[in-house]
Amino acid sequence: MGTERETQTVAPIDKPVFYISACLLMAIVVASIAFPDASRDLFSNVQSGIVANASWYYVLVVAIILVSAVVIALTRFGEIKLGPDHSEPEYSLISWFAMLFAAGMGIGLMFFGVAEPVMHFLAPPIGDGGTAAAAKEAMKLTFFHWGLHAWATYAIVAVILAYFSFRHGLPLTLRSALYPLIGERIYGPLGTVVDVFAILSTTFGVATSLGLGVSQINSGLHFLLGVPNSIGVQLLLIVVTTALATVSVVLGLDAGIKRLSEINIVLAVALLVGMLILGPTVYLLQMFMQNTGEYLADLVGKTFNLYAYQPTTDWLGGWTIFYWGWWISWAPFVGLFIARISRGRSLREFVFGALAAPTLFTLLWMTVFGNSAIDIILGQGVEALGAAVRQDESVALFKFLEQFPMSSLLSGIATVMVLVFFITSADSGAMVLNMLSSNGRDDTPLPRRVFWMAMIGLTAMVLLLAGGLSALQTAAIASALPFSLAIILAIWGFVRALSLDHAKRQALVLANPGPSASNWKERVHNLLSYPERSAVSAFITGVVQPAMKEFAEELRHNGLDVRVDAPTPADRSALSVMHGDEIDFQYVVVSREHPRPDAALVGEHCTDHPTYHRAEVHLNEGSQDYDVMGWTKEQVVQDLVDQYEKHLHFLHVLR
Repeated sequence: MGTERETQTVAPIDKPVFYISACLLMAIVVASIAFPDASRDLFSNVQSGIVANASWYYVLVVAIILVSAVVIALTRFGEIKLGPDHSEPEYSLISWFAMLFAAGMGIGLMFFGVAEPVMHFLAPPIGDGGTAAAAKEAMKLTFFHWGLHAWATYAIVAVILAYFSFRHGLPLTLRSALYPLIGERIYGPLGTVVDVFAILSTTFGVATSLGLGVSQINSGLHFLLGVPNSIGVQLLLIVVTTALATVSVVLGLDAGIKRLSEINIVLAVALLVGMLILGPTVYLLQMFMQNTGEYLADLVGKTFNLYAYQPTTDWLGGWTIFYWGWWISWAPFVGLFIARISRGRSLREFVFGALAAPTLFTLLWMTVFGNSAIDIILGQGVEALGAAVRQDESVALFKFLEQFPMSSLLSGIATVMVLVFFITSADSGAMVLNMLSSNGRDDTPLPRRVFWMAMIGLTAMVLLLAGGLSALQTAAIASALPFSLAIILAIWGFVRALSLDHAKRQALVLANPGPSASNWKERVHNLLSYPERSAVSAFITGVVQPAMKEFAEELRHNGLDVRVDAPTPADRSALSVMHGDEIDFQYVVVSREHPRPDAALVGEHCTDHPTYHRAEVHLNEGSQDYDVMGWTKEQVVQDLVDQYEKHLHFLHVLR
């Protein structure tokens, strides 16, 4: 697909993307400060216009995203890896899940876990509130908003970016997703426009979450310490928490984001289990099973329900369309971040891992907190909880925790969790903005990372001043509109690229070759020998490189552009045949280290070394998992001919 770009020691800045996006963000910030009333009116009009005229479009886009993610995972494409065929995951499942969960939904669950089910219960889109039927519908709506659609939006963007970056060597930015459609023009103005929109969408999406987060932190501090609940305090909290997030950004992915995410997932599980035990445990488990079943049974109907026969524009815009816009606006940020930590996983493993595990955890969370809150209001008659939630959604969690023993301790834990989720979302967002403006590289100078962290905090402050939650909602919905088109185009290009990849895999479906002719005793000797690195390097220098040069010379006589990379001493040797606009052929022999077999199998070849080396063949797709160590030059040339013949057959299939 794309060619591997040369790695540079310092990540270069993508000047058009950086300066255009920075100027646009600064212009929006300055205009909102200079004209606050006009900004409020503009935000209000934009949201009303989108809800009235483009709701159907948001619903269609999210439906396409969910179907695409599931189909890609279930079909033959699911076997393809996010990276070369021999690559392995960089992070364990637990660390991977902790990071994607903390970046993807942490603050939202803390803010809406109690508030949304209660709000739907008291004021459903259709029918009377405060009834058992309303409670049932409230949980179905909450599951709908926080279930598969949300995580599919993240997953589809993440898997597209990871595929093109790790498997085809393209930059880890949004523009790479359009490579199958526009080719090398992703490095021109079209690619710049895509990445600029991604930066704007990410900034407003993260700022929306930070605005929700600080309002909830403020409510927690008010409950615990009597701190005034005001915009001024929330602005101060943004400054403080942004400073803390900057420290995490400076520490980097492994020392900062990874550790904070793991801490927060432990706290989240502890709080969830604690509430499950303190609440009506059996009732909640029953509700979880029933809620999940009814959610899945009604998934298609809910997906396409625009209330066209019973118009509820205010409810639809304030809830479903807001969420779809929020998920889409977060997709560049969460998607690129998840892609960054997902190298080596298969498409099927990635999609199901990013869909099933976080969705189940999210739905269990909503059941434990949402059904418990509804039971307190409906079953125990504590109507004050409902009134408090309707008055201020940010206090919902703390008013809910008041109903349980050790409420101060529980509220303290919840406040710490919101703070840590705030920090992980902010520093993850800053890392992504940094990568988008640096050609997909995250090893950038410190001032550049601090700049993007400051822009996120400043944008969140301005949106709070410009209209609070309403402005935050509008920013999320509006920024998602242009980016949603890029997602649809990216899915189209992704499917085309997967089709080519699968065709190449089919062309290589024949068994891995062995030497075409050799003394069988010599072959047994080669099978049972376990050479050290120096022996394999000598073999590559003495046999593989001459074979490649001889094969290359023959191809050049036939008018082909052939290159041989044959360093000395050698741990690898590469031959490339250029095919212009078509996919190039690459054949590489690499010295790879492996654990030595059991001593009983090694026999007389046993040494003190715990490992040995193989001379493995790699093609464009990665390791072909066979060893040419011990082959003659003629046998290596024959293998080159065989693999090149398969490549030409693959190109013929594409034509």
